[in-house]
Amino acid sequence: MNREKQIFRTTLVGSVANLLLVVFKFIAGIVGHSAAMIADAVHSLSDFITDIIVIIFVAISGKPEDEDHDYGHGKYETLATAVIGIILFFVGVGILISGIKAIIWALQGEPLQTPSLLALIAAVISIVVKEVLYHYTVKRGMALVSSSVVANAWHHRSDALSSIGTAIGIGGAIFLGEQWRILDPIAAVIVSLFIIKVAVELFKPCIEELLERSLPAEMEQKILDIILSTPQVSSPHHLRTRRIGSYIAIEVHIRMDGQRSLSEAHQVASDIERRLKAEFGENTHIGIHMEPTK
Repeated sequence: MNREKQIFRTTLVGSVANLLLVVFKFIAGIVGHSAAMIADAVHSLSDFITDIIVIIFVAISGKPEDEDHDYGHGKYETLATAVIGIILFFVGVGILISGIKAIIWALQGEPLQTPSLLALIAAVISIVVKEVLYHYTVKRGMALVSSSVVANAWHHRSDALSSIGTAIGIGGAIFLGEQWRILDPIAAVIVSLFIIKVAVELFKPCIEELLERSLPAEMEQKILDIILSTPQVSSPHHLRTRRIGSYIAIEVHIRMDGQRSLSEAHQVASDIERRLKAEFGENTHIGIHMEPTK
């Protein structure tokens, strides 16, 4: 099974689970009178939406190079990850604002309804399901070297964290008495801050990639070490690197004895390409410019 089909299957598992959780949480939140559970349901809805985004964008990113995309379509996957981060950020901000409003109303003396046991049960079920989905999805994302799948795994984890906070808030509001009902919106506010943090952590590397930031210094040094391990080559310079979705691009100038034949020079360059691809992946784009030794 090719990479795109594996990503599709992994994401589909999560999307089905998310859809079921969305319906269950909204029912539990409305029937159970829990603002925190309704916020949690909205978060799960964002999970479902981002699953659809991953499926669409990864299908595009797997397309081969064409006339309009000489470097392939890898950045579509990066764009999908960025969209997930943006959605997650605004969901977090929305939950934060809603929770703060409820806390202010409660402090002004407006009575809050006590959440029901159904809302607490929904929160516990969500924690278990989302944590299982996180471990499954992050394992598959790492194996497939897919930033968008890993990003989606963290979306599952953020939902699990959201549900933990929700469960604490709902449990406190149910079992500690009327004066503790404010724990329900407080839990929503605390969870929203975790969601916003995850969103920023996902979005930042996407922006760096879309702005053509170079690879980390340790990766560039590894590239130079591989090149310099070739006896016929010296003085690698003008090294340029960048990430293109799940793979990378490397362009570099190297020097060789000018008396060597074109066939020999080509063989040396091909050997360097082979070793770089063995280290960084078969889809690595490599451009090597040969110059005579000064």
